[in-house]
Amino acid sequence: MNFSRSKLLTLLCLLVFGSGNVLRAVADSAIDEIIVSADFRDATLLDSSASITVVDAEAISQRQARHLEQLLNLAPNVNFSSGASRGRFIQIRGIGERSQFIEPLNPSVGILVDGIDFTGIAGAATTMDIEQVEILRGPQGTLYGANALAGLISLQSVQPGRQTEGNLSASVGDYNTQTLSGSLGGPVSDDLGLRVAVQQHSSDGFVDNDFLNRDDTNNIDELSLRSILAWQASDNTRIKLTVFHVNADNGYDAFSLDNSRRTLSDNPGHDRHEATAAAVQASWEGNQNFALASTFSFADNNLQYGFDEDWTYADICVDFVCIYDGYASVDNYIRDRDNSSLDIRLISREGAQIFAGTTDWVLGLYWRDQNETLLRQYSFASGDFTSDFDTSNRAIYGQLDTQLSEALTLTTGLRIENRDANYSDSQLVDHGVDENLYGGRIALSYQTTANARIYGLISRGYKAGGVNSDPGLEAADREFDTERMWNVETGIKGLWLDGAVQAQVSAFYQLRDDIQIKQSLVQPIEQTNATSFTDYFGNAAKGKNYGLEVEFNWLASETVALFGSLGLLQTEFDTPLSETLNSRDQAHAPSYQFALGSTVQLTNRLALSLDIEGKNKFFLSPRHSAQTRAYELLNANLTYDTGDWELSIWGRNLTDREIIVRGFGSFGNDPRKGYMTEPYYQFGAPRMIGLSGKYDF
Repeated sequence: MNFSRSKLLTLLCLLVFGSGNVLRAVADSAIDEIIVSADFRDATLLDSSASITVVDAEAISQRQARHLEQLLNLAPNVNFSSGASRGRFIQIRGIGERSQFIEPLNPSVGILVDGIDFTGIAGAATTMDIEQVEILRGPQGTLYGANALAGLISLQSVQPGRQTEGNLSASVGDYNTQTLSGSLGGPVSDDLGLRVAVQQHSSDGFVDNDFLNRDDTNNIDELSLRSILAWQASDNTRIKLTVFHVNADNGYDAFSLDNSRRTLSDNPGHDRHEATAAAVQASWEGNQNFALASTFSFADNNLQYGFDEDWTYADICVDFVCIYDGYASVDNYIRDRDNSSLDIRLISREGAQIFAGTTDWVLGLYWRDQNETLLRQYSFASGDFTSDFDTSNRAIYGQLDTQLSEALTLTTGLRIENRDANYSDSQLVDHGVDENLYGGRIALSYQTTANARIYGLISRGYKAGGVNSDPGLEAADREFDTERMWNVETGIKGLWLDGAVQAQVSAFYQLRDDIQIKQSLVQPIEQTNATSFTDYFGNAAKGKNYGLEVEFNWLASETVALFGSLGLLQTEFDTPLSETLNSRDQAHAPSYQFALGSTVQLTNRLALSLDIEGKNKFFLSPRHSAQTRAYELLNANLTYDTGDWELSIWGRNLTDREIIVRGFGSFGNDPRKGYMTEPYYQFGAPRMIGLSGKYDF
């Protein structure tokens, strides 16, 4: 089934407008208010002058999602790249990284888990006991700075409540997929609350290794633990301690010489991530003019990523006719990354507005230090490669929210940031950069009715420059410059039909300057006819990303609820980095992406959820012409709920569509074909069916 854009838009129109008689039957149904917590102040989704998608716990449960990657298709113009056991490289509106090997990385999309910084390593973003996921699209120059050029994703877990409550759940599915999880929270005393959660998720994966006769070389094995201690230290002081641990011991055996889910690797790879992190969040309201809020976080990350570079075994040319002799190679990357951050802000209180009582204000200081060491063990290297990458960020920021009239609000924000980065490695590359960066936004919001508003904003984001680590590059390719972006956006959001419909529509136009683009230098491997790649970043002078985003939730009746999202995206290079860049779209930027779904309450206890998600084909890299295929995935969940007990039968990708999540366009790796260059792909999950049970107490 292939969707043209016209068919997609027709389907959306039929869904939104073709059931008006059902909508008119709505009586008392209303959509719950959604609170967004990722900004400076907690605010309702409809009061925020920005493009934000919120995925709540119910949506996570309906999709049986165990990781952030399984939720991203719900948000318009949000994409991801794998090349690992998880889709841990994220793009928003076509902007973001697609992989990491030897080079140090400056991310474009910020990732926070309970205020803890996991930017650039989203493999730790499991959905254990997550209450909601907030996806902020567009540069977050005031809020988060250098690592949020494209946007920010914040995962918020369930907090300790005033009553003791918890749950136990278990799930089984195809490919020996198993999940066990539990959580318990409530008051320890009048002033102290505690919540703990644990989840073990495992799967053999959906790849068969024919050489080793194994079906688990691309497995998932993830343990997540979280503890939250909330203390009301005094009438004016609240302190919260969050401790988080993830141990992912996943396999990585995804690429096949035959472009299938059957591999021949004799040294299958791995994708491991062990993280221990903590955050202390404190608030003090002892002053009548302002509140003091602070967050200190620390994360210790140990990552190991390795793969069988030849994708086969040593004696393949004994079993098959080869044009050239085969080769054997293993590539392994061991990273240790520690990062600490401190964010302190003063937030004005009610009655303490400035400028004749019209303007709320925020003033903040930010500090972040990160150290990342790398050990690379590569078969074709004369010795191990090591590197050390230290970055330090210091920022001051502020925001003013001015009530120009009862309905009109002006928001102005500015962030000034200093970034000091130093890189050195075992091949005598030594590079340092100390630069001052700035970003911010100006937004105007007008409340048209009690439940609707329109807004317009101009925001500026930035992404720091850096160094390419391989000394084999030309001198002109060793460094790359800071990327800057202006984002112009307008939108409307609100509640209609007595609160039965919640919708938001936004249009954006982004001007990018000195675009950082990942390229690869193709080099022959000695004594073979195969080739290897040296990745490096370069700058294209200018580019544009523009499009439209639509989201809605609709309580069509007392028994039927619908949701949908649509992202339309166009991308351009104004000045090329290579011969191809000025003649096609940017990489990982599908021209459309959509999700449509419905939940029907069949009886008092039985509910059926159906949804379809899809996106257009897109280029996998600016270096080559390999593309994905357009696809649509059908998912379903049938749930029987007694109140305390819940039983679900679920399925994902029910039509068993073949999805490409990573690929190489001009890579020769098959000795049977004389290492002829051809495209190779990593495929996403096929059809999966499962059964889940949950007990709430």
